[in-house]
Amino acid sequence: MPTAPEPAERSLIEYPSAFPIKVLGANVDGFAEAIVAIARAFDPSFDAATLEVRPSKGNNYLGLTVTVTATSREQLDELYRTLSTHPLVKFVL
Repeated sequence: MPTAPEPAERSLIEYPSAFPIKVLGANVDGFAEAIVAIARAFDPSFDAATLEVRPSKGNNYLGLTVTVTATSREQLDELYRTLSTHPLVKFVL
């Protein structure tokens, strides 16, 4: 007997929830501020004081952890796209 198809938009994330995103970029002036501005555009309640900053061993790169309040899959997808296409960003995880 065939089983019912899975819902197309099934998600493992319950919304709203705190969702950490790791962003790696060049250690240059304005990088952290640019990422904070993007985070606030998608989550107006984002508090920059919660930003976790880790410089690389050679101090050439910065690893940032931005924890936003995720409200939907669409919001997260667009946030990842916006971060990934920023010229100072190397990777988004």
